[in-house]
Amino acid sequence: MSLGPIDPQIAALLKQFGVDGRPPAAAPTVEEMRVGNRMLALAVAPDPPIKVESVRDDRLAGVPVRIYRPEGTDTAPTVVFIHGGGFIVGDLDTHDGVCRRLCRDLGAVVVSPDYRLAPEHPFPAAYDDCLAAAHHVADHPAGFGGGPLALAGDSAGANLAAGLALAFRDEGRPLAAQLLAYPVMDLRIGIGYPSRTECATGYLLTTAECEHDIRLYLADDLTAGSRAPASPLLAKSLQGLAPAVVGCGELDPLRDEGLAYADALAAAGVPVTKHRYPGLIHGFINYDTHSQAIDAAVTQMYTELDRLLRPSTT
Repeated sequence: MSLGPIDPQIAALLKQFGVDGRPPAAAPTVEEMRVGNRMLALAVAPDPPIKVESVRDDRLAGVPVRIYRPEGTDTAPTVVFIHGGGFIVGDLDTHDGVCRRLCRDLGAVVVSPDYRLAPEHPFPAAYDDCLAAAHHVADHPAGFGGGPLALAGDSAGANLAAGLALAFRDEGRPLAAQLLAYPVMDLRIGIGYPSRTECATGYLLTTAECEHDIRLYLADDLTAGSRAPASPLLAKSLQGLAPAVVGCGELDPLRDEGLAYADALAAAGVPVTKHRYPGLIHGFINYDTHSQAIDAAVTQMYTELDRLLRPSTT
């Protein structure tokens, strides 16, 4: 399947911020990566911020979190949303707009863990933090929405959410749904997914950056990428997992592993909706106020998640 053009509104946005050219010859330092990611994320965030009932920073099971509560509801679903950033960058502020929209659109309580980042804290630190926070939320439903629980994330956060969904299944914990936006699902280096070649450069995230981040995340144990939970696609069984919504941009080096995971879920009998969005790039949910195509994609994914969380009312 040939690739179509990049969404023109995304192309204009990348040009505006000077990130539409060739990638630098030398990999940036971790600090440079974090500063650049944060500057871009905050620059494209909704202004003014999306209004919700309350936003509060807290700690759950020792993990810093940010909790968003919707307006005008008593019992509501709860979504544990895990931010992306290649396990290296990103924080509660870079995805504040994403969490606010989830809270507003779904009328859900959203809990976002501020998990430890690599390379200072390599695998499994991020996974352990997110699992501890998600366990706390699941064990104390009355302290959050009191309704069904979903796990969600984008990119590396979607990887962590999928890994947590495997743990919840194995532990017998109820989970209503999972939302995986352009997930990185296979942390083996050099695997020949066509999208890693077709979209290697030119669409903000590069294949070289992906593999650089994976090496920093897995540190001295690259073999961890050959199995779950680091690589949910390589789990021994996907049967019995929570229903899923999987959305990938067409112009994303991680596209094919995300779509492969959706196909693997379906083959295992898991209800799943899968989307390959034309013209969209990696990280697109952060740019929803700057592109009509992205806004439509995010609306579709959140609507489908809402149906999984409220099946009796749709």
